[in-house]
This record gives sequence, structure tokens and C-alpha cells, in this order.
Amino acid sequence: MKPAPFEYSRPASLDEACALLKADDSARLIAGGQTLVPLMAMRLARPTRLIDIARLPGLAYIHEQGGEIAIGAITKQHVVESDPLVRAKLPLLAMAMPHVGHTATRARGTVGGSLANADSAAEIVLVAATLGATLRWRDGGEARDIAAADFFVGPMVTALPQTACLVEARFPAWSEPHVGVGFHEINARASDFAFVSAAAQVALDAEGRCTRAAIGIGAATAIPLRLDGVAQSLHGARFDESKVRDAVKAALAGIEPMADLHASAAYRRRVAATLAVRAIGDAFRAAARRS
Repeated sequence: MKPAPFEYSRPASLDEACALLKADDSARLIAGGQTLVPLMAMRLARPTRLIDIARLPGLAYIHEQGGEIAIGAITKQHVVESDPLVRAKLPLLAMAMPHVGHTATRARGTVGGSLANADSAAEIVLVAATLGATLRWRDGGEARDIAAADFFVGPMVTALPQTACLVEARFPAWSEPHVGVGFHEINARASDFAFVSAAAQVALDAEGRCTRAAIGIGAATAIPLRLDGVAQSLHGARFDESKVRDAVKAALAGIEPMADLHASAAYRRRVAATLAVRAIGDAFRAAARRS
């Protein structure tokens, strides 16, 4: 199929982009287009106007500020994948990036595009939810920050207003010396959409006991799921696979996973528990190696 007819605009500024959005309720922003264009080709999205922000100045960057790593919305995914600051300060994001699509799609896809489309199976979305990222949008001359936990509200639905542009994501950079991460996902083929994914980041003290943890599950539910109860159970403990598995299973007992042609709800629940345990174990071992 081909996309339905649409108009195309390339604004010269962010304010102009916001004005175009305000003038047309069916307009959509586009930067890399790696999520939106396939949806348009299948007629699952029918914007009346595409507003191309890929060349807007000042929205492509990666820098550290106030204990966070700020990433501009139109920063290309392949840039994030190879960035030394991301590797040093955001190891979980660095580990997840090679799983995002394919090499060709990462060359065009953007961080902001992935976040704004809010696919529960998207790896950047999962990392943002797991680490508790803060997202910033601009609506005309007004800027607003929102926690990732409040930004993702449903399957491919966010709290982003129709007239707003997502401009930045800020990920907390952990300062502890012994930090380790783990990331696993299951899909039909490498780099395809995940059926289930799991992310973990832990910090250990000199005795190998957990001082902080962040655990997340993606693709199993309509929005990424943070296992805060599991993270709390790890505090002050060394890795014990049996106890971790029990904590993960207890945390997943009250959720209703998605079911579709690719995987049943029962399968997703079982695999989510297995992948979470693996990711946590990897994170503990990686942190211990940094001791």
C-alpha cells in the first residue's frame, strides 16, 4: 500500500513547527520517520501534513548536565550507539542500542521519534522508563518537563499535547563506582520487534551488596513496566537467583500481559520473568567486575 495524500512542511524554527501543529489537528512531526512512515504505508496513520524537523538547529546533541545525560530529540540513534559519554555514563542505554531496529534504521531513526511513538517494544522507551528519564517538550513558547512514568500512558499513546514538540530526554547518570547493567529480549529474528524485553541496572558496594537497582520489562504490557518492588528487594543483598526469581514472579503475578499473534499472555509472563532474572544476574556480575 501507499500512504494517503498529505502536505509537507519544513519549518525553519521550533516555534514555526509548533505553530503548524496548532493549525492542523491531523499534522504529525517527522524526523527519521522509521516508525511513522511504515504506519502511513499501511494506512494505520493518515496525517494530513508532515512537519519535518530533522534539520532544525539545536535539537541534536548529547551532553552532561547536573548529573544527567541530556539527548536532543533529533539525535540519530547510531550517534547514541557509538557516543563515548553514553557508554561511560549510560551503560544501560549503550547496551540496548544495538537491539534497536537494524543498522540502516538506526542511521535515520531518532531518539525523540522512538520516545514520542511510545511503542512498548521499543528499547529506548524501555530504558527511559527503567531509569526514570525526564522528557521535555515545547508548546509554542512554553517548555515543560515530565517524568517518563507519566509520559507513556498507553500503547503508542503519550501525554504529549497535539501542539507540542518533544525536544529533549534527560537520563540520570549514576555516580556509584560499581555499576553494572543487563539487557535481554526475545524476538523472531535479531533486530525485529521484541516479544518481551528486560533491562536491569544495579550499583554494588565493595562487599558486592546492592545499594541501588532499576528493573524494567518491555513489550509484555501496553506500556513499559518498572519492577520497583523487585528493585527494593535487592537493596542490601547479594545476587541470589532463587530469591530474585521469586521476587520477579511475585511482581508479575498481578499484571495482565498482552496477547497477540506472536505470543500469548502466558508466554509473555513466563519469558518476562526469565529475562528479568537473567538481566539482573548480568548486572550484578558486571558491577562486581568493576570492583
